Amino acid sequence: MPKRTKKAWPHLASRLALRPPANQVAAICVREKSGKKQVLLITSRGTGRWIVPKGWPIRNKSNADAALQEAWEEAGVKSGKVSKAPLGRFHYDKLHDDGHITPIEAEVFLVEVDELCTDYPEADQRTRQWLTPAAAARLVDEKELKALLLSL
Repeated sequence: MPKRTKKAWPHLASRLALRPPANQVAAICVREKSGKKQVLLITSRGTGRWIVPKGWPIRNKSNADAALQEAWEEAGVKSGKVSKAPLGRFHYDKLHDDGHITPIEAEVFLVEVDELCTDYPEADQRTRQWLTPAAAARLVDEKELKALLLSL
């Protein structure tokens, strides 16, 4: 990552504040086990932080279907029912490999998971774990995502 001077930060911050956020889709994957709701979190590939599956909208797919596609690729959700209306939104800053940052607004869809696969596109790049909504909220960094998880 390039070294930035203190003088560069105010300029960078003002540029980020003026730029509208890029749009992504995200999936909060849930299941019922022993009468209790659980949420599926995954680790990010770059930092290993706990996150929900998310990615860019997909041409010729609704945002809900794109979120379900991300749940498959990143978490191995083979089948599930995705909400047609978003559960909410959260914001975060995406750090790219070259060091630049993109502000993101993620539209979140609820996915009721029927089946998980052990062999899925990013299985060797991520860890996944079922947690209570409260435990999941403690592990994620984004305040708005924490609130969505606690609303479950």
